[in-house]
Amino acid sequence: MSADDDVRDLAERAGFSVKWTDQSGKAQTVRPDTLRRLLNAIGLPAESEGDVRASRETLDSLARAPSDFVTARIGEPFAVDARPMSPALFVREDGERFDVSLGVGDDGRAQMRPILEPGYHRLEVGDRVITVAVAPRRGVSIVDVAGARRMWGLAAQVYGLTRSGDGGVGDMGGVAALALAAAHSGADAVALSPLHAGFSADPHHFGPYSPSSRLFLNPLHADPDFLFGEERVREAIRVSGAEDARAEAERAALIDWPAAARAKLSSLRMLYDSFRAVELQEPSPGRLAADFAAFRADGGALLEEHARFETLHGARFRADPRQWSWRSWPEPLRDPNSAEVAAFAAEHADEVGFHVFLQWLADRSFGAAQKLARDAGMAIGLISDLAVGMDAGGSHAWSRQEDVLVGLSVGSPPDLFNPSGQAWGLATFSPMALKARAYAPFLATLRACMKNAGGVRIDHAMGLARLWMVPEGAGAGEGAYLSYPVDDMLRLIALESLRNNAVVVGEDLGTVPDGFRERLADAGVAGMRVLQFEKDEAHFFPPYYYPSDALAMTTTHDLPTMAGWWSGADIALRAEIAGEQSGETAENDLATRAQDRIDLWRAFTEAGAADGEPPAPDRPALAVDAAVRFLSETPSKLVLLPLEDALGVTDQPNLPGTLDEHPNWRRRLPAPAPDLLNDEAAVGRLRSLNRRRHT
Repeated sequence: MSADDDVRDLAERAGFSVKWTDQSGKAQTVRPDTLRRLLNAIGLPAESEGDVRASRETLDSLARAPSDFVTARIGEPFAVDARPMSPALFVREDGERFDVSLGVGDDGRAQMRPILEPGYHRLEVGDRVITVAVAPRRGVSIVDVAGARRMWGLAAQVYGLTRSGDGGVGDMGGVAALALAAAHSGADAVALSPLHAGFSADPHHFGPYSPSSRLFLNPLHADPDFLFGEERVREAIRVSGAEDARAEAERAALIDWPAAARAKLSSLRMLYDSFRAVELQEPSPGRLAADFAAFRADGGALLEEHARFETLHGARFRADPRQWSWRSWPEPLRDPNSAEVAAFAAEHADEVGFHVFLQWLADRSFGAAQKLARDAGMAIGLISDLAVGMDAGGSHAWSRQEDVLVGLSVGSPPDLFNPSGQAWGLATFSPMALKARAYAPFLATLRACMKNAGGVRIDHAMGLARLWMVPEGAGAGEGAYLSYPVDDMLRLIALESLRNNAVVVGEDLGTVPDGFRERLADAGVAGMRVLQFEKDEAHFFPPYYYPSDALAMTTTHDLPTMAGWWSGADIALRAEIAGEQSGETAENDLATRAQDRIDLWRAFTEAGAADGEPPAPDRPALAVDAAVRFLSETPSKLVLLPLEDALGVTDQPNLPGTLDEHPNWRRRLPAPAPDLLNDEAAVGRLRSLNRRRHT
């Protein structure tokens, strides 16, 4: 074998796909130098023959190491790393103990008999203890929750919700108000944009899909009224001197994230000072002090490390903007377990406590909003959103460096829409670390998203099976697919879904591996069917084409709204951004859209959702109405209508591929959502959806 062949072999063993098929069906091969960079980033150097040999030995050692964590499904035997026919003690999660004898599988490995109870059980073999995560056959699905009904809900960009007193950034008070109004109209769910923690010291980084940590929440979305009441919160705002700044932010049509964050955080800091001076000084802890202490204790090391990171990040970034990323900090501060970090945290204990306080507010207000939604009659309530990765310069990557592939970026390979591919600047988990750590990072992330919600949407769900990974500094096309232990991860999703009584939706749009959607469905994970994509070259698919166990939507945050699509506003916007370069492309897009409008209207009329001739592009409201009626006829057990389409809005929340050219993640609704939903057109659309509950 040549040196390049050795590298290819090592890459395949490490989980990289040396060969892959692009969107056009053409076979592609990853270059050896790209593989070397990828391998080096995951801790397997391959620059020399000696490197390759040592990296092979590393993989051999990992493969030989017996696993102390195994996943299985109820009612199915499973292999364990032990000697066949060994006596063992099986300890069920509830404490029941059973003497068992391991059998022999067809592959000659030790095999444990089927277990009928889902949960995290224990198998003791000699001096080894093996955790056995036994999943149900499928998690809690939208089919299970719906029963004989067909449900519907709304999808909302949390930051854009408005209410008096929100300080210019949508919060859980606005979410609660929307949920109550939606429930009154018959909705069973409200899906939310990601609420992950950002960087409080630098709110310029406000993209919800590029978080500092997915384990914690963005405190700018917290509503302290839930805990402290309106009067005490107003007093904190007054004392902070932020009244005018907050009022100005609330009047703005677009969020000025830095200004709004300064005003909100200053008033929250005053609330924290009041809390410390009153509740935390009581000789016998009252309700709030006891709850805060319990939250901090339950959060453990992960919460403490996040609060320390926020404090450190603020200090380093204010002192030197070049030290935005922890990777540029002085060496001792890059290690979360160093004596220097501990000393810094002790010296700044009040600031660390403030960031714990912010997480407490965010967590408890999220939970309160979910309780209100469920108490109002929603079958699901709030659906959280799990981003595909985290910023490599953020809290999670700093505090758990061994879990994260810091030197690689998640992205997508070149395709028809992005000929150069995409690198999203996001880090994600190492598959080797997941296995070595008994999936603790993945489980913690799932539980964080399910804790206060009735469901979770997993962004880019294909990442459960494979992710396109790009070395730092390389072009987006200079990457490769890295495989993930999809069977284990889907079983854990099903188990956590059951334990948290949460439905799971997998965003499965774009290039999907063969059989992947079927695997999601088998685990009880609902796929997504988006109206704009449900077509072939000749026609849009009729309602009966939509599976009952998939989520149906008119659009997503990255696509044109229905009104924007029908009017062609998205094409005009891209042409405006591209300038003179748009030319022929825009003309072709307009011609294609004209035919698509005819085809879609035909689908509407054939489904009984519309009649007559297609409305003109400048009359999109009629098309929005028809789209809602069309989806209401689908068998899908859950239809989610983005708030933008419920209101007939033209502008979309995010325009992929743009930064300052488009106000991504900044638009605020002109009034509280419950008031806007009283508009005659919105009322009619929600009624169309509500009729599906009874048919």
